[in-house]
Amino acid sequence: MITDWIEAGLAAATSDECIVIVRDTGEANLRWAINMLTTNGQMHHRSATVIAIRRTDGIGHAGVLSGPVTSEDDLRRLVAQACAAALDAPASDDSAPLPEATVDADFADEAVGTTIAVFSDFAQGLGRALRASRDAGTETFGYAEHHVSTVWLATSAGARRRTVERSGKVELNAKHADRIGSAWVGQATTDFADVDADALAAEVTRRLAWCENRIELPAGRYETILPPSAVADLMILTYWTASGRDAEQGRTVFAGKEPGTTRVGETLSPLPLTLTSGPGVLPAAPFAIVEGSAPGLTSVYDSGSPAEAIDWLRDGTLERLPYTRAAAAASGQEYAFPSDNLTLDAGSSITLDEMIRSTTRGLLLTCLWYIREVDISSLLVTGLTRDGVYLVEDGEIVGMVNNFRFNESPVDLLHRAVQASATEQTLCREWNDWFTFTKMPALRVPDFNMSTVSKAY
Repeated sequence: MITDWIEAGLAAATSDECIVIVRDTGEANLRWAINMLTTNGQMHHRSATVIAIRRTDGIGHAGVLSGPVTSEDDLRRLVAQACAAALDAPASDDSAPLPEATVDADFADEAVGTTIAVFSDFAQGLGRALRASRDAGTETFGYAEHHVSTVWLATSAGARRRTVERSGKVELNAKHADRIGSAWVGQATTDFADVDADALAAEVTRRLAWCENRIELPAGRYETILPPSAVADLMILTYWTASGRDAEQGRTVFAGKEPGTTRVGETLSPLPLTLTSGPGVLPAAPFAIVEGSAPGLTSVYDSGSPAEAIDWLRDGTLERLPYTRAAAAASGQEYAFPSDNLTLDAGSSITLDEMIRSTTRGLLLTCLWYIREVDISSLLVTGLTRDGVYLVEDGEIVGMVNNFRFNESPVDLLHRAVQASATEQTLCREWNDWFTFTKMPALRVPDFNMSTVSKAY
């Protein structure tokens, strides 16, 4: 049993403390291009991360090693390598005592997997969509993936944690034969039982029809409706840069006016937006699983600590920022672990279609890509629009316009947003390899900065 391997690895550790994380993952996937299924299959892989900690005057020096494991001997070798690395490791600025030891009743349970059968119903609908696309003279591309990871986390302090992470996604892209008209839809799921391939195909076909009338527009500031997927990408990047420690050091958009302070307590949006993460509304592990520290944001020393639902933004006001346990102790703040899900809610019941109908003239985006930071102090980012920018006039979508490069700060967008739709589960486009589960509204921004025209399609 894998838990026997873990116990043997911990027993073999020569460091003062040790954390062992084993991840056993089953994966199934379908891929299609130009209206034909290209590949399908299932895979299995297992890896481990060992965090060996040497203590000097109470300060940790961490050796962190990760690699594939197929046997107890593999794990023992990884433990030995991590312990050797700890001997030469510098003092960790995120050093903290190991979390309180919690033991899960199902720790010794075996791994849970997935198979290609998870797509049984979805594949039938996909087949209908591919045939319809062929008949219409258009092209359909995309993929579906399902992952089930069983994670065991054990520490020399006695923690024995186990969780099962289930995640899946589908992306469907339809194009005209010239590859200029293009539309995209995507969906996140845990088991594909809630994925309706026919509905996804109908929506992407509807959006592709909007691309038949093509309109050229210059760069400039436009009233713009950002759909939930685009809002998710911008909020995730904001979340990843929200370290409380970095804000106190004056290095991020969340730095306060006075040295050593943050913007916690400041109103960031006139809309009653609440930004939340953690177990509950969306899937998330009930404890921190940190296989590599993200300085100022997450720490390997916090692995195994409880993960909780946290309101980062409440009714438009910044409530909290993420802190590692070490940073929280140094600043007199509360430890706040950023789970890998995110919900933004304004309490609105307005639909995206209603937002479109109330628009006199503006742009409706589909999604964003190539999002890159330009200035961390203001969180100015640049990126490109993708797979459909639509012109709305008098409440109707009248055609597709060219793509743009944009320059905006997501935090400034929150301040300038004038309307939000109802929140819905959505799949971000740029970051969905790392961040699958989000619930977001659409946002109306009266002056979104399309800085240059882009010829990327």
